[in-house]
Amino acid sequence: GRVEVSREGKYLSTLSGAKVLGELAILYHCQRTATITAATDCKLWAIERQCFQTIMMRTGLIRQAEYSDFLKSVPIFKNLPEDTLCKISDVLEECFYQKGDYIIRQGARGDTFFIISKGQVRVTIRQPETQEEKFIRTLGKGDFFGEKALQGDDLRTANIICDSPEGVTCLVIDRDTFNQLISNLDEIRNRYNDEGVSERKKIYEEFREVKLSDLRVISTLGVGGFGRVELVQLAQDKSRSFALKQMKKAQIVETRQQQHIMSEKEIMSEANCDFIVKLYKTFKDRKYLYMLMESCLGGELWTILRDRGHFDDGTTRFYTACVVEAFDYLHSRNIIYRDLKPENLLLDVSGYVKLVDFGFAKKLQSGRKTWTFCGTPEYVAPEVILNRGHDISADYWSLGVLMFELLTGTPPFTGADPMRTYNIILKGIDAIEFPRNITRNASALIKKLCRDNPTERLGYQRGGISEIQKHKWFDGFYWEGLRNRSLPPPILPKVQSVVDTANFDDYPADPDGPPPDDLSGWDDDF
Repeated sequence: GRVEVSREGKYLSTLSGAKVLGELAILYHCQRTATITAATDCKLWAIERQCFQTIMMRTGLIRQAEYSDFLKSVPIFKNLPEDTLCKISDVLEECFYQKGDYIIRQGARGDTFFIISKGQVRVTIRQPETQEEKFIRTLGKGDFFGEKALQGDDLRTANIICDSPEGVTCLVIDRDTFNQLISNLDEIRNRYNDEGVSERKKIYEEFREVKLSDLRVISTLGVGGFGRVELVQLAQDKSRSFALKQMKKAQIVETRQQQHIMSEKEIMSEANCDFIVKLYKTFKDRKYLYMLMESCLGGELWTILRDRGHFDDGTTRFYTACVVEAFDYLHSRNIIYRDLKPENLLLDVSGYVKLVDFGFAKKLQSGRKTWTFCGTPEYVAPEVILNRGHDISADYWSLGVLMFELLTGTPPFTGADPMRTYNIILKGIDAIEFPRNITRNASALIKKLCRDNPTERLGYQRGGISEIQKHKWFDGFYWEGLRNRSLPPPILPKVQSVVDTANFDDYPADPDGPPPDDLSGWDDDF
C-alpha cells in the first residue's frame, strides 16, 4: 500500500512498498517526528524496540560464545582469561573462499591465523623434486591453521585449499591485532589497588548524622531530565556548600530508569577520584530521591565554551587530560561512563574539571558488553547506534568527539535531527572536514579515538589508556602536576564565596509544581 507523511498538518511525501518508518523509535524512547497516514489499504510488518534489541543482543552473545568456544580449542589460546578471549572473538573477521581458492600458499610469508567456521579445506605439501602437491589431510569446522604466524614465524609450510563446493568461511586474525590485544593484559588488570576505601569511610562517618531537614536551599544550579540541582548549605555550617540533586520518583518510574538511578548511586558512592564529583550522602522521601554532592562553583565547561566560541590547543589539552584521568579511574574498575559532553564537566573553584552525572554509567562484567541505547546523539559511538553491544571503548570514541568540540565549538557529527546525526556518525570521522585551527597532532589523536571499529581505538588496545597519555599531542604535558593539582589551569573561574552562583545560568522555578507520591518501594536501597 501507500502512506502519506506529514508534519503539523503539512504534507511531506508519499511512501510505498519496502520503506521503513519509525526507525528512531527502535533505538530509544523518543517523540515521533512526523505523522503517517494510510493513503490506501496497507499491510505493514512491525517490530517493537524490546524485541529488536533482544534479537540483536542474543545474536551478538551467541556469536561471541561460539567464537570463544572455537578459540578455547586452539592450544595457544587455551589458557587465556575469559575476557581476553571475548576481546579476541570481537576482532575475528569472517572471510569467505570459493572452491579451489588457495587460502595459504606454501613458502609465502604470512601473518594471519585462521579458524574454519564453515566448510572444509585440504592440506597439501609440494614435493621438492617433482613440484607435485602431496595430499596430507582434510580440515573442517573448528579446525585451525597458521597459528605459528601469530608468534612471528611467517613462512608458510603447506598449502591450504578450499575444498567445499559451497565455499569455506574462516575466522581470521592477524599478528598485529593479536599482539595489540594480548601482550601485557595482566599489568593492566592489576594496576589499581583501592586506596579510596578508607577515604570513603571517613566521608560516610562525617555525614552519617546529616538529615534532609538540616539542608538550606540557596539557589538552583541546574535543571535536568528528572528534576533540579540546588546549591545548599548545612544549617549549622556556613563555611561550605553542597550540590543537592533531586529527582522525581514518579518520573523515574514512568521512563523506566530505576535501574540506571540505582546504578548511579552505587557507582558514585564507591568512587573516590579527584576528577569525579564526590557523593556524600543520599536521602529520599515520598516524592523525590536526593543526592548530596560536592559543589563545583566554577560552572559548566559548556557555558565557558559557549561564551568563548572554542578553546586553543593548550586549554583543550588540560580539560581532555582531566577526563582521561577520570576514565582511567573508571575503566580500571570496568565502569563505562557513556555520557561525556561539555555539560557534564564542571569546574571546581581551582579551575580543574570534574565528571558529573553518572545516570548512564554501568559496571560491566569483565570482557562483556552492554546493549542499552543511551547517550547524547552527537556523542554516541557507531556500535551503539547499530545495536552491536558496546563496552568501555565507546567512551574513547566520545573522548575524540569532545576534543573536536572543545577545539572548534561544535561536535564533528551534527545533523538537523538525531536520525541525521546518526547517519553522519555511521559515515565515519574520515568524512568530516577538519578546520585549519586543529593541529596535525590533535587531528591524528581524534582520528585514532574515533575509529569505526571499537577494538582499534586508542586507549582500548594493549597499552590501555596510557597509549593516549603517550600520544604526540600530549608530548611534554605534566601529568604528575595534574594529578597532584600543582599544574596551573588554563582558566581560573571567579568565585567570591561558597554560595556564589555567578558562573551558572539563572533557572525559573519548576512550573509543574510537586510531582505525585511514589510509594512502590523500588528505591528501598537508595
